[in-house]
Amino acid sequence: MAYSWFKAFHLVGIVVWFAGLFYLVRLFIYHVEAEQEAEPARTILKNQYQIMEKRLYSIITTPGMLVTIAMAIGLLSTEPEVLKQPWLHVKLAFVVLLIGYHHYCKRLMKQLAAGECKWGSQQLRALNEAPTVMLVVIVLLAVFKNNLPTDITAWGIFGLVIAMAATIQLYAKKRRQDKEKLEAQVSQG
Repeated sequence: MAYSWFKAFHLVGIVVWFAGLFYLVRLFIYHVEAEQEAEPARTILKNQYQIMEKRLYSIITTPGMLVTIAMAIGLLSTEPEVLKQPWLHVKLAFVVLLIGYHHYCKRLMKQLAAGECKWGSQQLRALNEAPTVMLVVIVLLAVFKNNLPTDITAWGIFGLVIAMAATIQLYAKKRRQDKEKLEAQVSQG
């Protein structure tokens, strides 16, 4: 019975953690793009994004990570023999990468607050896709365990990364075109 409770709240923690990570970097993108606004909008937007980032990181994202980790420890305590499984070692390696990503987001948040962030909005869009890739790998490992078809999975992940990169490029092109169109309309009016 304890295993089911740990698993249920492990899944809840994962959902909360990833929701926070996905939205946090999206806020970073808006924060960086606020630099292009005229005053006083620039200062108002940057201050608002800074507040939102801090709250999201502290109240949602970090607690989600802590619940995920605590419940994972609970799961492992009910089935310690799973620690000998190769799939779990790979999964835990991706979780460690994800925890590193989580803490790197804190670093970016501090840089944004200090006006020292060197990342552009398009670079942040690419960074925002990293947890998606990690999520896919972690879920596949958890579902398939030692039966994960690594060749198909590797090609699938490669395809996913290529599709994400293409989407980011296409979106950037569309944003440029929309901006040019708007500027043309403003200059005509």
